Amino acid sequence: MRIGYDAKRFFHNRTGLGNYSRDLIRILSTYYPENEYILFNPKKTSAYKNYISNGIIEKNPQGFPWRQFPALWRSFGILRDIDREHIDIYHGLSGELPFGIGKKKVKSIVTIHDLIFFRYPEWYKPIDRFFYKQKFYRSIREADLIVAISEQTKKDIIRFGKISGDKIRVIYQGCHPAFKQTFSNDDIEKIRRKYRLPGEFLLYVGTIEPRKNALTAVKALKDLPYHLVLVGRKTPYAKKIENFVETNGMQDRVLFLSGVPMDELAAIYRAARLLIYPSIFEGFGIPVVEALFSGIPVVTNKHGVFPEVAGETGFYVDDVFDVEEMKEKILSALETDKDEYRKKTAPLLEKFKDKHIAETWMKTYRELIEE
Repeated sequence: MRIGYDAKRFFHNRTGLGNYSRDLIRILSTYYPENEYILFNPKKTSAYKNYISNGIIEKNPQGFPWRQFPALWRSFGILRDIDREHIDIYHGLSGELPFGIGKKKVKSIVTIHDLIFFRYPEWYKPIDRFFYKQKFYRSIREADLIVAISEQTKKDIIRFGKISGDKIRVIYQGCHPAFKQTFSNDDIEKIRRKYRLPGEFLLYVGTIEPRKNALTAVKALKDLPYHLVLVGRKTPYAKKIENFVETNGMQDRVLFLSGVPMDELAAIYRAARLLIYPSIFEGFGIPVVEALFSGIPVVTNKHGVFPEVAGETGFYVDDVFDVEEMKEKILSALETDKDEYRKKTAPLLEKFKDKHIAETWMKTYRELIEE
């Protein structure tokens, strides 16, 4: 098969949708190298060129006006290139498809990650909400198949898109291979020294923004004798955390890190006692999977997608703004025996492993071609 992908995020996003795109192409090309994976990239960049190898091909816009207006090419001009490249399936990796693809012979799939802009419109600019909604409605209408990254997202697609669930398939995502590798004590100590990590610490991973709710985690640790390491890009919300830390004399117990490479982040997970992930809402929650592969407990939200990911292994907070409840769950999680915890999580991890994900996607592609 020749499978085409909207690769804008693959080449131009360092986290989130970019990681999802790169991980999927890596997995598929590893387990099914007989196929060709065509990455339609609207704008040339030197980033992630190491992914381009036999069977993985990058295509950029050619000629006027598409080179000058790459966004137009991605939405319209790409259809001609899809025909020219004899693509069997076109996959919109980040909730979008080109205009008019439903009228083409090529089969199309769109991955929907979340519909947070419907659930929490106050977190988005009105103009952004308008365009997100238009792209969503058009893509689910034109796609031959919709893939949701969780049952939670599938429910939201049915609710907000007002469509039948028959057109939607749930395929979970995994995480970067760095989290599945083995680290020696020396490896972890090197990372500990590089980032000046405390001897024992709790971990938060994710953009430091209101939706992720890291401030509640910091508040929960105010009267507990533990350090917290927050790894993620700062937004203006981080100032609230910094002010709280300073006001309560926690400067020596709260460490901010950003721009950490994946292999080093994986080592930081292994060094941590547990992950605190107090997010209000997610489409999936990659840090939870990363923690599971790292063998550390997770304190997270009882509602939404989180129990779907962490299953019976999670320590759940009913109200993620309740500082006392979060404190109680942190203390309970800290009593977990690591060896017993890893045994408990082993069956849960099977659905997030590369081989299972690759087989599920290839079965999906083949069934769509045969329709």
